[in-house]
Amino acid sequence: MLFDRVLIANRGEIAVRVARTLRRLGITSVAVHTPSEAGARHVLEADVAIEVPSYLDAEAIAGAALASGARAVHPGYGFLAENAAFARRCAEAGLVFVGPPAEAIDAMGDKIRAKATVAAAGVPVVPGAAEQGPQGPGLEGWRDFPALIKPSAGGGGKGMVLVRSAAELPDALDSARRTARAAFGDGTLLIERYVDNPRHIEIQVLADTHGNVVHLGERECSLQRRHQKIIEEAPSPFVGPETRARMGAAAVEAARAVGYVGAGTVEFIVDGAGGAYHFMEMNTRLQVEHPVTELVTGLDLVELQLRVAAGEPLPFGQHEVRLDGHAVEARVYAEDPARGFLPTGGRVLALSEPAGQDGTIVRVDSGLVEGGVVGSEFDPMLSKVVAWGPDRAAAFRALDRALAGTAVLGVVTNIPFLRALAAHPSVAAGELDTGLVERVLPELPLDGPPPDDAVAAAALVFHALPQGDDPWEVTDGWRIGERAWTTWRLEPRGGVHAVQVRNLPEQAAEVRIDDEAVPARIRLDQRRLAVTLGGRSTRYLCARDGDTLWLGRDGAAWPFTRHLIGDPGDRAGAAQAADGVVRSPMPGTVLVVKAQPGERVAEGQPLVIVEAMKMEHTVTAPRDGVVAELPVQAGQPVDMDAVLAVVTAEEA
Repeated sequence: MLFDRVLIANRGEIAVRVARTLRRLGITSVAVHTPSEAGARHVLEADVAIEVPSYLDAEAIAGAALASGARAVHPGYGFLAENAAFARRCAEAGLVFVGPPAEAIDAMGDKIRAKATVAAAGVPVVPGAAEQGPQGPGLEGWRDFPALIKPSAGGGGKGMVLVRSAAELPDALDSARRTARAAFGDGTLLIERYVDNPRHIEIQVLADTHGNVVHLGERECSLQRRHQKIIEEAPSPFVGPETRARMGAAAVEAARAVGYVGAGTVEFIVDGAGGAYHFMEMNTRLQVEHPVTELVTGLDLVELQLRVAAGEPLPFGQHEVRLDGHAVEARVYAEDPARGFLPTGGRVLALSEPAGQDGTIVRVDSGLVEGGVVGSEFDPMLSKVVAWGPDRAAAFRALDRALAGTAVLGVVTNIPFLRALAAHPSVAAGELDTGLVERVLPELPLDGPPPDDAVAAAALVFHALPQGDDPWEVTDGWRIGERAWTTWRLEPRGGVHAVQVRNLPEQAAEVRIDDEAVPARIRLDQRRLAVTLGGRSTRYLCARDGDTLWLGRDGAAWPFTRHLIGDPGDRAGAAQAADGVVRSPMPGTVLVVKAQPGERVAEGQPLVIVEAMKMEHTVTAPRDGVVAELPVQAGQPVDMDAVLAVVTAEEA
């Protein structure tokens, strides 16, 4: 018998996704939230919500489950999902943990132990070495390069460092240990031989308490950057029926080796040339990319997790699993590709999410809500846009349309980058490996300037704003009275535009960009702005935040401000080198301060390490000189562009 009430020990898009399956099954959903997320989307979509101090507070979450009357806890992924102590705490409290036994989490959560376990079961593994403890010796002597350092207790690519020479190894080990301790509370590392140009392919497995274990085919996860997945698909264009059967059987044996129960994923590194595959790790939880498997199998993995946790046997055998069509998923992140993919943030001013068409299916798993704040304390993934089609080409076309129909105004995202990457010829041909994204980055348009009609639209909107009234309440267009030319200086990201606007009768106007005057008209209907220039009409999603106007179209979004703020170029680049002021490139927390006031430093020398959304960024000295000011300390939160240090030229 299924549970009548389930607590979701997570937030964001996965909590929303779990709540929707619970609603479909008639199960009451209980959300937890921190004080700052009382109005978050996962809270709004749940039936009951309880405040907790942190999403990592196992005791508080178990207490919330008991207080709510929940019989089971679904951990989603991240936070406590692979925490064996939390699984045991749930059992002690009489709660069902919707996941594998704590012993299986322990066995697979430690990569060193996991490799030994699956190797004993006959599953091929990558050659490597492991530390014996958080400060264990041995890795400093590794000499088989290139090599990949991994946190033993980690997952999701966090803390992984590629090392190509012995000279790089000491600093790489220090960085990986620091990240591992911060992210997982355990600095133990392992190192493995790095397979050049590999494919990352994973197998979805399901196991029940009656001894049944099946796999649901593979997912291609080779499109990655910094070991973080970007676009995933199912099935893989590389894997044929025979390889699928062999890898699936190996994944099933890996699950059996640890007495696995529930949904899990066995990840393999695959030689793209020879096809040899090796066990990499097992994720003892639902994966971020599970929707592509759901779309090609027609199964709801969350429902199956719940049924298995309730003691039911799997309702099908391996021979009944069928893969239909093709599915592809793109992860929408709060990050700025034009600034080295640094995390971003802000308030969601307006939101548009797509739907399927033309015989395809589009699914959006999202934690976004208008008015919500994207901060630096959580992972930067905002949503997942997933598309299904009868074949791979149709699925990718549907994904492109869906991304073009996605807009998040108020927060810079990677959507234009996702569209460009998905359209790259190598991706279209299925010629993938984990290094492809880094190789093709120079070919991809990371941040194009806004088109002229967007610049004109922004100038027209600013020109039409009535004094003392809120134009966003107007739904039938604005009347423009004056007929003299007015010059607006607009600063979108990456440039300054001087735009002249002149009012004409009948709610019309003229816009002059680059000395060419064009008839213009705008109309605002709620958040939808239509601009007509010279007889050509374009529509935008729009939102205003003080003196900043955001316009979005075709997946891109541009903020315009009517204030001229000096040099609009890279404030952290040439301007910093000139004045010696070192600013934070992103909102986050100071992780390490590597200099002292009065210290002589050289250009490029690390000064401060800032962490945001589980990403480290090292800020360096912009020139040779002396550290005159260092107003920050480790653990201090900082805003974007906050002063971290001032380096003055050393007097002769």
